[in-house]
Amino acid sequence: MDSIERKRILVIDDEDLIRTAISAILEGNGYEVEEAGSGEAGLLMISARRPDLVICDVNMEGLDGYGVLQELQKSPETASIPFMFLTGYSDHQHFRHGMMLGADDYLLKPITHTELLTAVEKRFERHSAIRAHSERKLDELRANISLALPHELRTPLHGILGFCKILLNEHATLSPADIADLAQRIHKAADRLQRLIENFLIYAQLEVIASDDRQLTELRNDRTDEPLQLIQLLGRMKAGQFQRLSDLTVRGENAAVTVSDRTLSKIVEELADNAFKFSEPGTPVTITVHAAGGKFIFIVADRGRGMSGIQMQELGAYMQFNRRVQEQQGSGLGLVIAKRLTELHLGELTVESSEGVGTTVRVVLPAPEPAA
Repeated sequence: MDSIERKRILVIDDEDLIRTAISAILEGNGYEVEEAGSGEAGLLMISARRPDLVICDVNMEGLDGYGVLQELQKSPETASIPFMFLTGYSDHQHFRHGMMLGADDYLLKPITHTELLTAVEKRFERHSAIRAHSERKLDELRANISLALPHELRTPLHGILGFCKILLNEHATLSPADIADLAQRIHKAADRLQRLIENFLIYAQLEVIASDDRQLTELRNDRTDEPLQLIQLLGRMKAGQFQRLSDLTVRGENAAVTVSDRTLSKIVEELADNAFKFSEPGTPVTITVHAAGGKFIFIVADRGRGMSGIQMQELGAYMQFNRRVQEQQGSGLGLVIAKRLTELHLGELTVESSEGVGTTVRVVLPAPEPAA
């Protein structure tokens, strides 16, 4: 193994013979190895010099392996270090506990030369693949932002500056009604700008969460027990913004769902916003909520202009359709954010749309498991 590519591994075990044997195998295969005889010593070594991988015994005097991993998880700088447990425990309970804490693998004593090297090599391969995927997604995100952000931010900003200029230059000749109208237009443009910025930041954050197993686990542990009331409230608020309360119908039943009320609110808000934005006043927007087969399902349907088959295939982040023909408010991120949030919660968002007929968005999310 080339010295430039050598990976550094920290072996933590309070049994000298086992620690020395593991180190000898790894060093004999080109790895740079450091040893710690206790959990406390291991943490000090990690703090002084971050390794590429930690192999740690579970059952040690003082700070055990679980404690070492928990300490590493407290800091973003060390939480991403690949971590493998080495243990004599073979029962499912210990294995599950270690994986829930964030361990990447579990090696059972006694471990053979081949098993050890294979596990280490696979761990480095997986870590490299995850890192490459994350970097690729971030590169795509940077490219998309660089293309979309300038235009999307300038549009409402130009409105704000233009209306402010009118107020500054012509305030002496404007009536109170004119001033109120300009203030309302400024507020509307500022509100749009704020939402654009929030959506760009949310989308970037979701891509980071998607590459972090610990954040994903925390995200999926939330729940909302009475989503129907929340959906009714959000639907009416969105309909009120478009002055279309009479167009809205919300019906269904309450059923718990394994997403936070904040996440559910964001999904509903974006889907309802699209439904009202891309349909004409006087046409219906319907939100239906129900549970089936251990799933929570809600559907948002409108009778707007819809999308063509080609547009459906090209649906993606920062993508808008027919910008030169039809004015479209916003960055086009709303549906993509709703879909990404749904997928991160192990759900599914599907879209059915036909030009001139309308669009129906169906969201399926996991329901909490029944109490034992």
